[in-house]
Amino acid sequence: MSIKGSITALVTPMSKKGELDYESLEKLINFQIDSGISGLVAVGTTGESATIDFEDHLKLIEFFVKISDKRVFVIAGTGANSTEEALHLTKGAKNSGADAALLVSPYYNKPPQEGIYCHHAKIADEVDIPQILYNVPSRTASFIEPDTVRRLSSHQNIIGIKDATGDMKNLSEVLKLCEADINKNNFSLYSGDDFSSLEFLKLGGHGTISVTSNVVPGVVSKICNLVQSDFSKAKELDSRLKNLNENLFCESNPIPVKWALYQMGLIKNGIRLPLVELNDSFKESVKTSLKELSLI
Repeated sequence: MSIKGSITALVTPMSKKGELDYESLEKLINFQIDSGISGLVAVGTTGESATIDFEDHLKLIEFFVKISDKRVFVIAGTGANSTEEALHLTKGAKNSGADAALLVSPYYNKPPQEGIYCHHAKIADEVDIPQILYNVPSRTASFIEPDTVRRLSSHQNIIGIKDATGDMKNLSEVLKLCEADINKNNFSLYSGDDFSSLEFLKLGGHGTISVTSNVVPGVVSKICNLVQSDFSKAKELDSRLKNLNENLFCESNPIPVKWALYQMGLIKNGIRLPLVELNDSFKESVKTSLKELSLI
């Protein structure tokens, strides 16, 4: 399987009390698909996976699969810092009909590179579903080094990596080390950093897993499609998103993007503790960036 283009790391809509809001989620999924995105990440970091229990986690994946109805790829967030928990979620994702799984590098317990390798290799060995590694050291306190990516890239069930480091030197090293699998179309590289995704794609990335595309899925999709054919146009579109990108990360994700979607009338103003509503000091800046793009 090869997944290219723009993929939205979708929020999980909730009520003010933190209850899951499936009605709004259905509308969001259809809004994303109608806007031209290639795939959706269900219950990832942006989807507040850390505060959603196993039962609801799997129900949400099933709902994504049902509503998407094979119109786009559904990539289920199934990572955990316990290998057994990640296995349980990844098996559940496969049984729910997800097209692929996104597995964050184990966080908090800070495994060495051999531990990271064994964690992902075990899950890939035991669950026959396409899997995407997720390198986000700013959140996990662990870094999947390029040589570890190389070792994992040859596994038939590991089809790519989401790189949220924003480090183009790291990208270049991974491109070089994984060249054989990339050339066989067996391994893809996805930007996980909205600030640097255009450069990432220009240097050889295959797609982006975006937070910003929650708000402007059509624009992010166009940027991905234009990078190789009309880079100047892609750069122009990307420059229009500069203020929005900055404001959607003024506090911990997904606090700002959920508040932005609330302002757009797409979801209710709900988020689960320990995350809280966007601080009042940032609200005007977020609203301004939405108004600049005629989103409100």
